[in-house]
Amino acid sequence: MSKKDSKMRIRAFPMTMDERYVDNIWNLLRHAIHEIQNKNNSGLSFEELYRNAYTMVLHKHGDKLYNGLRDVVCDHLCNNVKNVVLNSVQGNFLQTLQMSWTDHQTAMVMIRDILMYMDRVYVQQNQVDNVYNLGLAVFRDEVVSFPVIRDHLKATLLDMVGRERAGEQIDRQAVRNACQMLIVLGVDSREVYEREFEEPFLRKSREFYQAESLTFLTENSASVYIQKVEQRIREEQDRSRHYLDQSTEERITKVIEDELISKHMKTIVEMENSGVVHMLKYDKTQDLKCMYELFVRVDGGLKAIADCTSIYLRELGKALVTETEGEPIIAIQFTQTLLDLKDRFDTFLKSAFNSDKLFKNMIGADFEYFLNLNAKSPEYLSLFIDDKLRKSGRNMQDDDLEGILDKAMVVFRYLQDKDIFERYYKQHLAKRLLLS
Repeated sequence: MSKKDSKMRIRAFPMTMDERYVDNIWNLLRHAIHEIQNKNNSGLSFEELYRNAYTMVLHKHGDKLYNGLRDVVCDHLCNNVKNVVLNSVQGNFLQTLQMSWTDHQTAMVMIRDILMYMDRVYVQQNQVDNVYNLGLAVFRDEVVSFPVIRDHLKATLLDMVGRERAGEQIDRQAVRNACQMLIVLGVDSREVYEREFEEPFLRKSREFYQAESLTFLTENSASVYIQKVEQRIREEQDRSRHYLDQSTEERITKVIEDELISKHMKTIVEMENSGVVHMLKYDKTQDLKCMYELFVRVDGGLKAIADCTSIYLRELGKALVTETEGEPIIAIQFTQTLLDLKDRFDTFLKSAFNSDKLFKNMIGADFEYFLNLNAKSPEYLSLFIDDKLRKSGRNMQDDDLEGILDKAMVVFRYLQDKDIFERYYKQHLAKRLLLS
């Protein structure tokens, strides 16, 4: 054999292919796709199938291959898978749908591997869905969007959520699988999940919580109502994290906040024998804290609490500073009572209201309001300070005196007639100096 004859010769593909040859290649590929869909792929040569698909695309028959693939997938889903799912409507519907979905995904991964060259060349050039996404679109359109399946899926998921809200145990994994399927079917968007589940879920939830809020308000005190709302928020957040799409958490939380808090703020804070006034009157700091933490979620929530607190505080303060006929005010006791009231509401501010600026300003404004209702407030405050200074060193430690004077200075800042206070203070100071 000559040196020239011994060289390997590589035969070039023909520039054109006759239709019969193209049809033969396509028939081989179509049969292989059927076998993959029917789980009979063990005898297939994926290398040979890849070469056949490569040949079709290379010789400009990508349209035939792509459109043929769509038709084969559509035929299988319409004539086989859809009927299987429909027959399960009165049985293991979610499990059957999930199994069909999983099988379809597995099949499309194998088909994608065979048609990889078409994905890289034909799909890119023609800007169409890649092989896997084409399979998703057909499953979405022919199976999940089929009216009977679509409606039953929606009803089944909403019913399971409703039963869990009522305290029943449900198959959370089945719901999770269905929601994840809807997310994947949207490819790069939430559109399918939103349309087929989330939007009806939120509408149904709003109706549920509208009704439940009325029941809660009728049957419970304010503190118990708050506890029940907090529990519902935790449940919905847990539900979103475990088997709904996590992005649903913010939306369902907003529904609860609207229906259980925003629409009933005034009713809750003004509940007789359990609302804000009751909590303040009986020093229920923890209940106030729970209300604060719940109401801070919604617009106007803290203002509703602050307004109610302010009305109560002004009533208390007004009663303390108003002199009644036959019951003269004792100057020292007058100021001490105001300081005690300030201490009490400072405790609420710190322990219940998170030192919130809104409440801090409200308490200050209220004290300024009722302190100046009594024209003798500057004199009484000066007498109070004078009394403490006289007793210093005898019945009082320096630290105690400093603390009391600091509190008195807080009250001083609320006085509008500081000049009057200064005049009295100078008089009292002069007397102390003369007697010392």
